[in-house]
Amino acid sequence: MMQYLTKALLAACWFMLLTFPVMGIKLNSVDQTVEWQFDRVILLGVAIFFLSMLWNWCFSRKARGIPLIRLPEGLGRGLHRLVTLPGRSTATRLTSLGLLLAVMIVMPLVSSFYQTNIMISAMLYVILALGLNIAVGIAGQLVLGYVAFYAVGAYSYALLNQAFGLGFWACLPVGGFMAIVFGLALGFPVLRLRGDYLAIVTLGFGEIVRLVLLNWTSLTGGSGGIKNIPGPSFFGQELEIAANTIFIYYLVLLAVILTIIVISRLKNSRVGLALQALREDEIACEAMGIDLARVKLSAFALSSCWAGFAGVIFAAKTTFINPASFTFMESAMILSMVVLGGMGSIVGVVIAATILILAPEYLRAFSEYRMLLFGAIMVIMMIFRPQGLVTGERRRYRITALQGGSKGERA
Repeated sequence: MMQYLTKALLAACWFMLLTFPVMGIKLNSVDQTVEWQFDRVILLGVAIFFLSMLWNWCFSRKARGIPLIRLPEGLGRGLHRLVTLPGRSTATRLTSLGLLLAVMIVMPLVSSFYQTNIMISAMLYVILALGLNIAVGIAGQLVLGYVAFYAVGAYSYALLNQAFGLGFWACLPVGGFMAIVFGLALGFPVLRLRGDYLAIVTLGFGEIVRLVLLNWTSLTGGSGGIKNIPGPSFFGQELEIAANTIFIYYLVLLAVILTIIVISRLKNSRVGLALQALREDEIACEAMGIDLARVKLSAFALSSCWAGFAGVIFAAKTTFINPASFTFMESAMILSMVVLGGMGSIVGVVIAATILILAPEYLRAFSEYRMLLFGAIMVIMMIFRPQGLVTGERRRYRITALQGGSKGERA
């Protein structure tokens, strides 16, 4: 206990010393005087002392294998069942999903224009996070420049519409195809790279795309961007702003549902199993006869395709795009969704993407502190639950003794 008190006291003193020039001194330029605000520094020191005590207590329990919070046995089991619905019948699962779908369908009809726009942004990031989850979570390839494919899809629609007058529905598959082309262009040079080296190259690729969009002013408009991008038409009819927003909402909702279905099927397909084998051990994967080059290129192509689709929808939603919308911070945010949700977990990524997009919007009352809270939550998650909110599903096998030998079956 004395050791914890000493550490907490030292941490408080260091914080008070380091922040004193910022928080303890106030210059009055009008009267040309200096005001000493010792009370603020002391309050900060007291807060850091108690936070340090709490931090050390949490680490000591974690080191001894004791959970930080002990929920009642029934409550903990109930929360787990609420999310995963283990052992439930198909009818129960379908009923739960049907209720959730009904809420999402009714929401734009009873909520405000602002709320609908927020949900569109959240669902777009769900698509992006699920797409990145293919490369990072399922295949284990660390990609830091994912926003480049997002930009390719958006600019494909904007430039084709500007130059040839093509509409949204004609450009939607083109945006996905162009993102695949760029994904393969990135995938070929990095076939032999892994880990940090792969991350650095993909980060550089994202910045190259952004700088090309910024400096090729004759084509992309540079920092001025491209404006007056039309939204999707409804059977050839142009919609007003409010109706167009609701239409885009349902379009993005349908895209999220299709993305979840396709990626769920992908995980259990031969391609998905090859991607998971690549994630676990490249050497063993190659020894089993899997073509690493083809599998890696498949990961980049499948992952970038969803970013291209999302980029086209984003351009149609905002009607204006410029390189400032596709910075590295967007890639970092999407990667954070994958990591916080759980590598390879579809449900976890959906939950994390929804939280990370909606929470800043609904915490605008705490705008001065919301980024501080966001950073603290990220650090705590990485320390105490690095596997994410929902651990990725893995196949398990058990051997059961049967007459005439043994048989392996999936658990």
